Amino acid sequence: MNAVRNYQKELDKIIEKIQDGQTPRLFLHSCCAPCSSYVLEYLRKYFYITVFYYNPNISMEPEYRKRVEEQKRLIAAYNERLETGYPIAIIEGDYEPEQFFHIAKGLEDCPEGGERCFACFRLRLQKTVEEAVKGKFDYFATTLTISPLKNAAKLNEIGEELAEKYKIAWLPSDFKKRNGYKRSIELSREYELYRQDYCGCIYSKMEREKQNSVKKVN
Repeated sequence: MNAVRNYQKELDKIIEKIQDGQTPRLFLHSCCAPCSSYVLEYLRKYFYITVFYYNPNISMEPEYRKRVEEQKRLIAAYNERLETGYPIAIIEGDYEPEQFFHIAKGLEDCPEGGERCFACFRLRLQKTVEEAVKGKFDYFATTLTISPLKNAAKLNEIGEELAEKYKIAWLPSDFKKRNGYKRSIELSREYELYRQDYCGCIYSKMEREKQNSVKKVN
């Protein structure tokens, strides 16, 4: 039986090897401002971070626009506090919901956390690694592992596969560890960030609405 990997400890080892004056550049895919809040607070002390906001899974454009503006607002607020780390840049990717619907075809009825989500992870990380290579970054990563609803092992598996293919380093993570998710909730309150209880896709939204209606009946 294979031992369960501790991605947080693997990240710790990478950070320990970072030497003064050799701050690496990280291309960080972000799913939303709330999830990125802790990740940015934590990693900006060790990396020059460029956030890549690419989320074609967000099915409704008004929802997409609201979330991306919250991401920009949070980064601007963090950049006013440079004493806590390096400045953070942001690149907004293209809004391409048709790409999500293409990969979700035939997987519409999968429960959240299943194969549709895995295909969505791959879609977003594929675009992330391509842009990271173009920008000659040292590492690429994603904030998605902070969510208790996201499969950190699968995300790291996809990231490592792409890293090998594109010859760029993947930054392993399980950001929910060490109360990372709890801290993200605290920071969301502090910065009054817009939060939703679904990932952004229409299928997740429908599933969550169904769950909430059942709770009300019971």
